[in-house]
Amino acid sequence: MILEDEYKQRRDTLTKKLSKNSLAVIFSASYKTRSNDTQYPFRQDSHFYYLTGFKEDNSVLMFVKKGKKVKTILFVYKKDKQEELWNGKRLGVKKAKERFLVDEVYLVNEFEIKLKKYLKDTHTLYYDFKTDGKNIQTLMQYSKDLYSYKNIAKDISLMRLIKSDAEIKLIKKAVSITKEAHHRVMKMDKVGKNEQEIQAELEYVFKKNLAYSDAYTSIVASGNSANTLHYISNNQQLKDGDLILIDAGCEFEYYASDITRTISVNTHFTSAQKDIYNLVLEVEKEIISMVKPNVLRSDLHKKSEELLVDGMVKLGILKGKTKKLIKKQKHKVYYPHGIGHWMGLDVHDDCPYKDKKDKEIALQKGMVLTIEPALYFDKDDKSIPKKYRGIGIRIEDDILVTEDGFENLSIDIIKELDRL
Repeated sequence: MILEDEYKQRRDTLTKKLSKNSLAVIFSASYKTRSNDTQYPFRQDSHFYYLTGFKEDNSVLMFVKKGKKVKTILFVYKKDKQEELWNGKRLGVKKAKERFLVDEVYLVNEFEIKLKKYLKDTHTLYYDFKTDGKNIQTLMQYSKDLYSYKNIAKDISLMRLIKSDAEIKLIKKAVSITKEAHHRVMKMDKVGKNEQEIQAELEYVFKKNLAYSDAYTSIVASGNSANTLHYISNNQQLKDGDLILIDAGCEFEYYASDITRTISVNTHFTSAQKDIYNLVLEVEKEIISMVKPNVLRSDLHKKSEELLVDGMVKLGILKGKTKKLIKKQKHKVYYPHGIGHWMGLDVHDDCPYKDKKDKEIALQKGMVLTIEPALYFDKDDKSIPKKYRGIGIRIEDDILVTEDGFENLSIDIIKELDRL
């Protein structure tokens, strides 16, 4: 659980980055139409949630900065018994004043009046440039004569790179639920079942353990489907002798996990499947061991390329010298993605990889990232030995950067061949 004091500290840190005589506005998410008069389940905007912990739609956070003084204002939706009968209780102005450590709270229908008032003496307007059209129109309507506009999302994203102890606890909880889900399907009798049945088992465990949802659409890719990176059809029958690449994680109290394991439908790996699996696993372990403060993510990726290409040369999949093969990008068809990504409030956390001077950001204590080397060999690729065609293997863990190294948050999710 994240306390209100922590949300206030985040807001205070952010406002120090605002220029004098400026105004900053961050909007909540809106409901998205699924079909006709039904909506997708509501999920709060991550930046708005990071600064407030507030889960309601129709809300706005505003910072008014005059000189060094800052006023923090929250706008919330009204309480209405008839609406609440259909859609659930609202916090309302009174309760919001009691809960949130902000200076003022108003109904959201007062937002435009306050916006117009505070923009009069403002030189700079900060907002998230990805804000949806209706809210952008409102901002632009009253701010045409401003000196400048700045994207506040950049500053929030940079803050989100370093996780607090409370955030790390929530990520660990998400990982622990994900562990139970992956282990459940590892133990199942899978031959003849449909990929969708595996997905259902994973997501049952997520919900049973009070996770809000999956953190992204689960990938359950058997056989050659594993060679489609974002395969989400999950509708094929599981065949004896095939592997299943399962990329699935949950979201617990808005914080994600992201785990990939590649297992066998029948618990037995062929010698060719073992060759590729052991190569990917050894590379993953080596790259994880390199994680520590001041290391560059790009260096982790370069090392993963070298190790995977070395391995493919030894297996006869590629022919030539490793450096030349990498220079010519001969490996890209088999390893097309990066070594990993930031993770937190979003499974692919909306955090920068470069600073404002376009310099790569080195790893620091408190960052969380995935490490996920992989090899994909399409069944129709005649350039590789036949025994490796149709094999796709990715192994992914969630890694916390510590003061002098790393902590593998998902170390307890089985990945050793003798235990699968």
